Amino acid sequence: MPNSLLKPLNETVCALHAPSGLHVGNFKWLNGQWKFKAIGYGPTGQVMPGHGPLTDRHNACFDRLDEALIRAQFFEE
Repeated sequence: MPNSLLKPLNETVCALHAPSGLHVGNFKWLNGQWKFKAIGYGPTGQVMPGHGPLTDRHNACFDRLDEALIRAQFFEE
């Protein structure tokens, strides 16, 4: 079984990690849905909201955090 990609940070934020372990964004509970917020990192390690390998998925919404669905939509071609 693959490692979990989702790491809850609190009741309204859940970090998303790529299968490689790289932190690629967070899901935030906003207005009754989970909204994905992409995160990238600059050359000196600075956080760059809305950037990174999942920039094209920024603001994607889910009614629930289903790891199999997220894995299929975000990481499998």
